[in-house]
Amino acid sequence: MISRKILRRSLPDASPTWGQSLPPLLRRLYAARGVTSDEQLHYTLQHLAAPTALRGIEAAVTLLESAIRQQQRVMILGDFDADGATSTAVAMLGLQMLGVQALDFRVPSRFADGYGLTPGIIERLEEEGALPDLLITVDNGIAAVEGVAAARRRGVKVLITDHHLPGQQLPDAEAIVNPNQPGCPFLSKHAAGVGVMFYVLTALRRHLREQGLLDPQNQPNLGALLDLVALGTVADVVPLDHNNRIFVEQGLRRIRQGQARPGILALLEVAGRDPAQITATDLGFVVGPRLNAAGRLDDMSIGIACLLADSPDEARRLATLLDQFNRERRSIEGDMKAQAQDLLASMSLDVDGLPWGLALFDPDWHQGVIGILAARIREQTHRPVVAFAPGEDGTELKGSARSIPGLHIRDVLAVVDARHPGLLKKYGGHAMAAGMTLAPERFGDFAEAFDHAVRESVSAEDLEASITTDGVLSSEELTLETAHLLRQAGPWGQHFPEPLFDGEFTVVSQRLLADKHLKMVVRHPDGRDVIDAIAFNTGPAVPDLTRSGARLVYRPDANTFRGRTNLQLMVDYLEPL
Repeated sequence: MISRKILRRSLPDASPTWGQSLPPLLRRLYAARGVTSDEQLHYTLQHLAAPTALRGIEAAVTLLESAIRQQQRVMILGDFDADGATSTAVAMLGLQMLGVQALDFRVPSRFADGYGLTPGIIERLEEEGALPDLLITVDNGIAAVEGVAAARRRGVKVLITDHHLPGQQLPDAEAIVNPNQPGCPFLSKHAAGVGVMFYVLTALRRHLREQGLLDPQNQPNLGALLDLVALGTVADVVPLDHNNRIFVEQGLRRIRQGQARPGILALLEVAGRDPAQITATDLGFVVGPRLNAAGRLDDMSIGIACLLADSPDEARRLATLLDQFNRERRSIEGDMKAQAQDLLASMSLDVDGLPWGLALFDPDWHQGVIGILAARIREQTHRPVVAFAPGEDGTELKGSARSIPGLHIRDVLAVVDARHPGLLKKYGGHAMAAGMTLAPERFGDFAEAFDHAVRESVSAEDLEASITTDGVLSSEELTLETAHLLRQAGPWGQHFPEPLFDGEFTVVSQRLLADKHLKMVVRHPDGRDVIDAIAFNTGPAVPDLTRSGARLVYRPDANTFRGRTNLQLMVDYLEPL
């Protein structure tokens, strides 16, 4: 494990005046995450922000009403990640509920098409005789200036639903719904693509009801889509503001009650998870990766088909295939990580000798896995990382970037682009992740320019790895009841992190499992009972902690084994005392 500074999350100066009925521990945890009122902990659908504040929503609804009245051909253009897959599924299911008859979807190929709506996709649809009357982008489109122009030249109307940051020029679409577009007053700027599409559907349902086009006694239940909204929101790692926490909590409730799509239940089944017990973490680390594996290695249409499947048997067949893709993805990732570490060693693995912004490339790397690879190397070096792989035809490199806290990676790429016009063929993304393409012969130029831009944006202190905790738990608080309490107190996620604690422990015993996981029995300094603890992927080079004791950064967890449930500490970081 890389050495880390242990920081503690700051608390407001004054004690909270809200949450008087909550346990003191929860009040402290919520306050440290910026909660300032009881209302911010209410997760009913009535507390969702209204869609009326979304710029472009009225134009979007008008387009969709016309498509329904005139029985137009509608096509959904998705994306090849979990947010794109769930957005596509939500659009397909929701628009069918609301009366769209001729409906289909397409997903660009990561390998042949690249990201989003491109002129090439429009040309191929034209060749196939498959051009729709209305094309709806989900989780993409805000940068598709040329793609939208190509569609409109052929008489295709375009509705963009997206959440990515816009560039200097917006596409000339009939309607754009994106909370991050200029002039949009919508309060929740962190909605995932699937959340934006869900809002379009809720606005359309209300409009159709007002126009008398829906039976008031038999209206479609869009709430049945919230399991998909929750999955896409968590898997896309968008900040869990209050609005997104409502989406996630409502979706989790449906899944726990067995009311989820057969595809989600099947993905949980192949992963060995009990739907009744899942948390947001399971969506992010169990379901999301299996869904993403289709877009990384094959065709995300397989993942979307799994989400759309009505038959449990068909869903289970597709989920099994996605699980196989995920196993293959992990194998490829492991090989690529070993190659990347050899490359880092040749650059000097002494962290002080590495560039501040790391750009890595190997001609044998798989472009579907470079994003995960960049994340793994970032974790190891605590530097922003861009990993590149060859494109399909060898005329360009495709890069995937992952950033560190405090560094907006898309802004760094904008600086590189402004200083070196033409270096980047295209780029886009978020604060913590981005993608780009460049010519193979320009990799060295990019690596140098990227490092310079990062050095101007961060300090040496920003490159010191740290881990932020919620402080210590007393021996009285360190119980199975606390583990259950924290599990039920979510949803936890990006910018609303799952509680993490630190403390010094006596290590009674330790042993290595599968040559890489450290299993321990520990004791709190003020307690008499021993507690199980496990740290995953430590590797074999762990000192004898029974001699020194250890400082642990951990999460209390309820671990069930052979019918018995006990407290177990899930250790994220440890160091000898």
